[in-house]
Amino acid sequence: MKINLLSSVAKEGETVTQIIHFKDGTRKTIHEIITNTIETGKFTKFSCKDGRMIMVNDENVNMIETFGN
Repeated sequence: MKINLLSSVAKEGETVTQIIHFKDGTRKTIHEIITNTIETGKFTKFSCKDGRMIMVNDENVNMIETFGN
C-alpha cells in the first residue's frame, strides 16, 4: 500500500526541475519530474515525463533545489 506524503514539491505544479547537490560536490539537474510520483524512503524515487524512473540515495545528498516548470 502506497501512502501519499503530500510532498510540498507538488505545490510547484504537475512537473518540476530539480538540481540535486551531492555530498562530493557534484550536481545533477533533472527536468520534468512528475510531482505526484515522488516517494520518499532510504531512496527517493520519482518518474519523469520521458518515462525514466530515478532513484536517489538520500544519504549522499546535501540539498535539492526545486523549480516549477
